[in-house]
Amino acid sequence: MAIQETKVDPFTLEIVKDSLLAIGDEMFIALAKTSMSPIIYEVLDYASGLTDSKGQLLTQGNGVTGFIGMLSFMVKQSLEKYGDENKLKPGDIIIVNDPYGGGGSHLSDVGLVMPIFYEGEIIAFSANKAHWTEVGGKDPGSFTNDSRDIFQEGLQFPSVKLFDGGVLNEGLVEIIRANVRFPDLSLGDMWAQVAALKTGERRVQETCEKYGKDVILSAIDSHLNHGEIISRQELAKLPKGTFSAEGFVETDGIGNGPFPIKVEVTITEKDFICDFRGSSPQVPGPVNCSFTGLASAVRTIFLAVTNPDQDVNDGVFRPLKIVVDEGSIMSAQRPAPTSNYFETMLACTDLIWKALAPHIPHRLAAAHLLSVCSVTLSGRHQETNEPFLIVEPSVGGWGGADGQDGASGQFCILDGETYNVPVEVAETRYGVMLDEYSLRMDGTGAGEYIGGKGVIRSYRALTDGQEATITYGRNKHRLWGIDGGMEGSVNKFYIHKETGEIDGPYGVYSRYELKKNDVLKLMTATGGGYGNPLNRPAKQVARDVKNEYYTVEEAKVFFGVEVDPITFDYKELAARN
Repeated sequence: MAIQETKVDPFTLEIVKDSLLAIGDEMFIALAKTSMSPIIYEVLDYASGLTDSKGQLLTQGNGVTGFIGMLSFMVKQSLEKYGDENKLKPGDIIIVNDPYGGGGSHLSDVGLVMPIFYEGEIIAFSANKAHWTEVGGKDPGSFTNDSRDIFQEGLQFPSVKLFDGGVLNEGLVEIIRANVRFPDLSLGDMWAQVAALKTGERRVQETCEKYGKDVILSAIDSHLNHGEIISRQELAKLPKGTFSAEGFVETDGIGNGPFPIKVEVTITEKDFICDFRGSSPQVPGPVNCSFTGLASAVRTIFLAVTNPDQDVNDGVFRPLKIVVDEGSIMSAQRPAPTSNYFETMLACTDLIWKALAPHIPHRLAAAHLLSVCSVTLSGRHQETNEPFLIVEPSVGGWGGADGQDGASGQFCILDGETYNVPVEVAETRYGVMLDEYSLRMDGTGAGEYIGGKGVIRSYRALTDGQEATITYGRNKHRLWGIDGGMEGSVNKFYIHKETGEIDGPYGVYSRYELKKNDVLKLMTATGGGYGNPLNRPAKQVARDVKNEYYTVEEAKVFFGVEVDPITFDYKELAARN
């Protein structure tokens, strides 16, 4: 009753709301600054934030957009296990990476949850989720592309207490230490997550001291309701009706596929409904995605078509409804392997994107690289002989859009605002040399607005016996264009061997052995084009040729423009009339 009886002026509510957002930002920064692994402090493969006492998301700081919503699922699973019988107490921290429930992704993404008490009552939860370099399993880096069940993929933490009343579970820490290949990195990241949670706890309690518990609860309620209001205002602007798309997941990593998937998106005045029924059942290889992962994918594209700038909370997603068959490739159940869940998660995002893009051109572009393009490279350092492990996504091209060319060298939609490991860091910490990091000029993605360019990133092995596990999805079917725009390219990689032999192209490969001076040449896709290429201004086509985006011949064939290769003077051909 306290929430309903407490009347707070709107200025105080706004100040408290902004305080909560600031707490989320501080938690995010604290984790990055104290972590041990480049995939966290360089790539930003993590998320952190606050929920209310029921697990409703209040604020979330993201590197990886694909984690949107997963924090609330983690908290709710912890509440299901400990909340009903009041088993939570101050100082508890729960560790969870269960892909089928609270975790929602793969075992490598380890979440921590901490109840925040004030005056003997849970007022909120602080939570975070970060990609550990190692959680054990059959392969270095833990997430692999040929596992057959979840047990091959590493340690599972089914919402167990890492801290019980502030007391560390030493036995659990020792189990982790004994089962991961890089314990200093994994446990260092764990402690960074703990530090971030405690930062959130301290700041929330300080805010309660300043404004009072009832004011905080009123501000939380107002914050969630405001998120819903903004979403419904944007929902009203969208075209109404049912829009459908079909697609596929190309492979499960162990030779099966493609697997058909489909969606019907129904937009009404009140609801945004995504119906995935009739898609492929879960599959033998590790591209299965859980319902939590699917929900995060849908949330990401929902934000893209409504208001991508708004602060994320669970109120924002109240108009969303998701319908899916249990046990499908996008709602998999134990013990299905989920290591490369992100490829199916991306495919589900793409389905909604493809269904709505022709109808919402101001929000959605043509197809982008459509894969995380993950790289795991292990071996020994050439100077120290110490083991190293590269775990990173790859950047590629985004599709052309209404009024603008596609962005080049960007991560996929579910990786969001993340980064590559810098060349200098890679060459210092790992047993490799970066021979090339450049835009990929493959001549695809022509349109009135062209697709953004993929990249070429080449790792030269500096020691024998290195192993590369590569998952470059969307390596068979080219990226779709819109409104007459031409298709983009595909993701692929080659191995240029020290002997002069070139092996490839490949899309998905497990543990490819590299000898000293072999070069792993990674090539990501150029995005799809938007609009008829003949409508691209001739002057811009000449500039494209000068920038080596397209050849003289491609300018003539695709764009109907003849460009002098020396002076870059141009003339329009009859095809443009």
